[in-house]
Amino acid sequence: MATIYNTATTLDGYLATTDNSLSWLFEVPGADDAESSFGDFLDGIGAMAMGSTTYEWLLEHESLVDNPARWQEWYADRPTWVFTHRDLPIIAGANVTFTSDDVRAVHAEMAAAAGECDIWLMGGGDLVGQFDDAGLLDRITATIAPVTLGAGAPFLPRDIRSDRLTLTSILQRGQFAEVTYDVKPKPTT
Repeated sequence: MATIYNTATTLDGYLATTDNSLSWLFEVPGADDAESSFGDFLDGIGAMAMGSTTYEWLLEHESLVDNPARWQEWYADRPTWVFTHRDLPIIAGANVTFTSDDVRAVHAEMAAAAGECDIWLMGGGDLVGQFDDAGLLDRITATIAPVTLGAGAPFLPRDIRSDRLTLTSILQRGQFAEVTYDVKPKPTT
């Protein structure tokens, strides 16, 4: 089992615009082709985590409150933890747990739920950084889009140096470059 951050990012390292829009991603020609391997990735996922901004974007973009079947189409019944300090709308039938607990405690629950499958950290970058701070991030897969934004939500706002990252694959997916790194835990001091 691995804990994996897998997301699309811009060439200059942003997940979303300053107003949390992902329209830049869907404007790239061939974006659907880049998602072609996504089903294979999801087949190995047993649990998921995301921050409240990611959850709210999914709610709005997919109209999930009014169309909860869309959640099932994408994520089936995978247990999902949403890290938040606010009350958020519930998607009918989705296996979603809202939490403000420390990532260490939640990761233990996620690992138990995932069994031998992997854990997917959907984002955002700061939440993923909290998992890295706790030594719980095993892999980063960044699908880099041919877009620059100049500002926005950063891909991973942490200082992770090359001594902790091992490049394991580079793939071209249409106009996108997918790079994967294994992540070593921070050395203890």
